[in-house]
Amino acid sequence: MKTNIGKIDRTFRIGVASILATLIATSKVSGGTAIICGIFAAVFLITATVRTCPLYLPFGISTLKKK
Repeated sequence: MKTNIGKIDRTFRIGVASILATLIATSKVSGGTAIICGIFAAVFLITATVRTCPLYLPFGISTLKKK
């Protein structure tokens, strides 16, 4: 896959995933909300790790700096 996530976008995604995981771990959210937050946290973490966002591809969006 083509890399389309830049450094700032990647840092933001990891930060959001960390916040969501903390909310779940401290039981600030529970039930269905916790499941949804967990899914979002996992997706943000995976896309930050592989540096590719599938939703960016059809729209031609890239947050990478051009060299």
